Amino acid sequence: MPRFYCPVPLAVGAELELPPTAARHVQVLRLQPGALITLFNGEGGECSATVLQMGRSHVAVRVDHHHAIEREPVRAVHLAVGMPANDRMDWLVEKATELGVASIQPLHTAHSVLRLSGERATKKQAHWQSVAIAACEQCGGNRVPLVHPVQDLEHWLATPTAAQAPANGIRCVLSLAEGSQPLAQALASSNAGQPVWLLSGPEGGLARSEEAQAREEGWRPVSLGHRVLRAETAALAALVSTQAT
Repeated sequence: MPRFYCPVPLAVGAELELPPTAARHVQVLRLQPGALITLFNGEGGECSATVLQMGRSHVAVRVDHHHAIEREPVRAVHLAVGMPANDRMDWLVEKATELGVASIQPLHTAHSVLRLSGERATKKQAHWQSVAIAACEQCGGNRVPLVHPVQDLEHWLATPTAAQAPANGIRCVLSLAEGSQPLAQALASSNAGQPVWLLSGPEGGLARSEEAQAREEGWRPVSLGHRVLRAETAALAALVSTQAT
């Protein structure tokens, strides 16, 4: 059954018009009145619905049933990443969403090639959020990860959010430095439901000063093994590793 993100209240029995993006998707699929679809609004669970009307610019549906289905990992993982160049950030957002990431924080770092500011940064954030929505529609996720506004790493580290606070989550920075603890080992003693923040650099990794600042702020240096991975590969490998512990 086709799935569509519909960020409005979904009350059983309600008749409503789909938001423009979802309506266009229904029209592209050439669904007809009577067709069954699945809707989710990101607040948990999903709803089965029936298409009632198809217009040139609108699609009307009826919400039939709510299903309390969750497909999210037990452990919430928040990914902070030095933005890779070209289309790799799109790919990273898509795959991280498929793997169940809870949120994504794009960062400017010393070695970042991609630099965004002003309106361009805002448009990119909106684009990446739409990539995450599309990935949820495809993979069955019912909670869309939040893509935060682009920030500079130095500022972001110096102003931690509540989710980053030591009492609420484990904070790990991916590091190639000697003595870094294997990520699996760092997570082994934690509660399986305890949230995790992962900080990963762009091409070339984090600068020494950036990693030093992260350590001063309480981030644990962790490794993924002896191989040197691409920026986007390292972030996804760490995300998978957190779900296996």
